Amino acid sequence: MPLIRRLHALNAVVLLSVSACAPAAGPEPAPVQQQAPVRAGTVREDDVRRALYDLAADSMEGRGTGTRGGMRAAVYLAARLQALGVQPAGDFGYFQTVPVAADGPGGRLRLATADELARLRPEQVRQAFNVVARVPGTDPSLGGEAVIVGAHYDHVGIGRAVDGDSIYNGADDDASGTVAVLEVARALAKAPPRRTVILFFATGEEVGMLGTRHYLREPVVPLDSTVAGLFVEMIGRPDSLAGGHGRGWLTGFDRSTMGALLSAAGVPIVVDPRPAQNFFERSDNTPFARMGVPAHVLSSFGIHRDYHQPSDEPETLDYAHMTRVIDAAIHAVRTLADGARPQWNPGGRPAAR
Repeated sequence: MPLIRRLHALNAVVLLSVSACAPAAGPEPAPVQQQAPVRAGTVREDDVRRALYDLAADSMEGRGTGTRGGMRAAVYLAARLQALGVQPAGDFGYFQTVPVAADGPGGRLRLATADELARLRPEQVRQAFNVVARVPGTDPSLGGEAVIVGAHYDHVGIGRAVDGDSIYNGADDDASGTVAVLEVARALAKAPPRRTVILFFATGEEVGMLGTRHYLREPVVPLDSTVAGLFVEMIGRPDSLAGGHGRGWLTGFDRSTMGALLSAAGVPIVVDPRPAQNFFERSDNTPFARMGVPAHVLSSFGIHRDYHQPSDEPETLDYAHMTRVIDAAIHAVRTLADGARPQWNPGGRPAAR
């Protein structure tokens, strides 16, 4: 099917899906000990659980980039954003087309140009999409500036079976962060902040940050007006090194003033407790940071053994913890969108490539 017809079909599916994209929530997770109480917010645990089970369902087939399951997830997200009433900001509704090519059957995925895609054989072209929305800022003097809030909705798809399971659901990585950004959208739609917020659901993080690299070619708001980026990744379980229940850490905390700004505002985050893992340069914040935008990741990943395994399933997550971290993410976004612009600390900005 030609791409423009495919996009029309996707848009039609979104219009039909708004009221029918939330199956029943799954079973209760095992209880965990609450180590560090955090003030309750407005996010509802039932909403978090339901959306997580949707995105990490077997029917999403691991949300591989350029796959049927990845497209199904993109349609789901667009339908949710439309239901929340936030503005589309893609090049076709909520969808931003990411030109992805494969070097042969089962080969490496890479970004291409539109002209190159037109010359490739059909079996080399992968239809991949970022999902992008906008909440316009309310302040006449700051509304032209933007904060980008993102998560990657892709995972690694279907792969080698482990104990009979070949679907790599990616519940923590990164359906958890994706649900967080949906909840940020819900909160901001009810009470927009002073700066514009771009809600960015990236594809292709697992195969070279393809969606983010393409967004930087075609940003919704010019990068010199994008004042900060906050990405959310792997918040589905408490991390004892971050203080436990309801608390997270910020990658590259001291690289910019963002960590200090959020801490001063009461956001329950700490310095990344595992600097040797170099998490700051391993997610979708990195390309933004290399372009000069102070951009970090909020996480509570405790190096669990389900990482990139079929066992990263919805029932393994702690939804009470996750709900509290999402409340913290909303607080963080409002702080960035309403307050001072974060700045790089000396030596903190990574080198451009």
